[in-house]
Amino acid sequence: MTAQLEAAVREAVGHVFPLPHIPEAVSVVRRRVRTVLADWNLAPGLAEDALLVISEMITNAVVHALPPAVLRLSLVVDGSNALRVEVTDAGPATADGRPVVEPHAGEHGRGLGIVTALAAEYGTQVHAGGITRWAELLAA
Repeated sequence: MTAQLEAAVREAVGHVFPLPHIPEAVSVVRRRVRTVLADWNLAPGLAEDALLVISEMITNAVVHALPPAVLRLSLVVDGSNALRVEVTDAGPATADGRPVVEPHAGEHGRGLGIVTALAAEYGTQVHAGGITRWAELLAA
């Protein structure tokens, strides 16, 4: 099987959600994603972990990056029972790394730790269009 065909089979089911560049984006997109995950009949534990990872990744894009931002969800259909989460944004919002939206004191800085704790794999890809951060979660 060619690499392209293998990739097409591996991520045959997916959804794309444009992210509004506002703090309320997290709650708006979480509601929409919850419906998709329910339609995919994911195990409740996987769905809850996915919602937490998605929330952290969206928050990062809205607070620290330039728009536009997009969330992509892919249900891996190769028997691994995995969910791939990708958030692509246009890159850092400020040269000095200051957030665009000031987070509440004590409520930031834990996102990467949460993602690494819940994801089987995660990473970052820098490309001409910006930065894609991804995580793959496996069903228990």
